[in-house]
Amino acid sequence: MTKGRLEAFSDGVLAIVITIMVLGLDVPHGDATPEALAPIVPVFISYALSFVFIGIYWNNHHHMLHAAPRVDGRVLWANLHLLFWLSLIPFVTGWMGENHFAAWPSALYGVVLLLAGIAYFILARVLIAVNGQDSALAKAVGKDVKGRVSIALYLVAIPLALLAGWLALAIYVTVAIMWLVPDRRIEKTLVP
Repeated sequence: MTKGRLEAFSDGVLAIVITIMVLGLDVPHGDATPEALAPIVPVFISYALSFVFIGIYWNNHHHMLHAAPRVDGRVLWANLHLLFWLSLIPFVTGWMGENHFAAWPSALYGVVLLLAGIAYFILARVLIAVNGQDSALAKAVGKDVKGRVSIALYLVAIPLALLAGWLALAIYVTVAIMWLVPDRRIEKTLVP
């Protein structure tokens, strides 16, 4: 499989993940007033947060593959591993939103984010192994402090979700904001 096919497949899966999530937003029936939207506010908040996470993964996945000239079977499996965890985001998003950020749904949401973060870390390491420790990708990723901090924050948020769901949600939002701040490591490395 070429790198182009890998990118196209991944883009398709992520597009489907976002589509499934938006289909989980139920339109209120009956009352056509702003008050009718109140019951779906938690569902929308969980959708918006998950949409941001999927967008972050899509953006960083694109940059990472752009920086990696070669892929092999190990990369394909590592990429599928990442896509597996990302494909579970619509389920945990819906469960968390429908249950107004209750303890167990919020904790499971964190588990899926944690495992997606670990899978992304593995994909980056496999791509570096395939393309060499002296590759542009290896230089761009470096020690991946942001990735490691994200995983540590998820590890804090998961048990915290069982005690104070809103604090766990605040940590999830913090991780998203941390990644929304432009990470130009790969662009700086590739562009003279």
